[in-house]
Amino acid sequence: MAVCAKRCKQGIVKFALTLHKLVSGTLIKDKADDDLEMTTVSHRPEGLDQLEAQSNFSKRELQVLYRGFKNECPSGIVNEETFKQIYSQFFPHGDASTYAHYLFNAFDTAHTGSIMFEDFVTALSILLRGSVTEKLQWTFNLYDINRDGYINKEEMTDIVRAIYDMMGKYTYPVLKTDAPKQHVDAFFQKMDKNRDGVVTLDEFILSCQEDENIMRSLQLFENVI
Repeated sequence: MAVCAKRCKQGIVKFALTLHKLVSGTLIKDKADDDLEMTTVSHRPEGLDQLEAQSNFSKRELQVLYRGFKNECPSGIVNEETFKQIYSQFFPHGDASTYAHYLFNAFDTAHTGSIMFEDFVTALSILLRGSVTEKLQWTFNLYDINRDGYINKEEMTDIVRAIYDMMGKYTYPVLKTDAPKQHVDAFFQKMDKNRDGVVTLDEFILSCQEDENIMRSLQLFENVI
């Protein structure tokens, strides 16, 4: 369980760096990518006053976020392939595509197949400024792949394998082939309080709040912007 927590924590650090570079507009893309983005329908976000009321950001912070977002995504819309390209830059030794797919779906709450600035702000507001419960609920939704309100072993195995693939040579071949199963079993031993084979949101939040390492990991986002 400790090894899995360490890998997950590394993933969170990488994600925090990704967010920092995205909001500061310092990610590098090819001009061809920009030209391709410009050919898509441009999306203009709703008013900043409304976004300010719906998020934990000030109007000034939203303006900074929007500049960074538009710098990377001139069309105002990010599709899944673009999201994967951006995210994969921070995991050059592995394959981040599967984990990026799950992460994209967590951002794309309306299931439109694209992330708009409003989606971006909503997620960041929770991850950077939300309460512990809000952050854990967002993470639970990331792991609850089929959105049925439970995390089952198949879903957790998919997530763990995606994390291992993302870490690449820093994970394989050091870990044994049965390591994902071992970590999933440890996860359920810790989280599945009533031993019914699934983890509910309440069980997930309670178990995470009892884990000092997880609580420290949640704090990694607080100084991103």
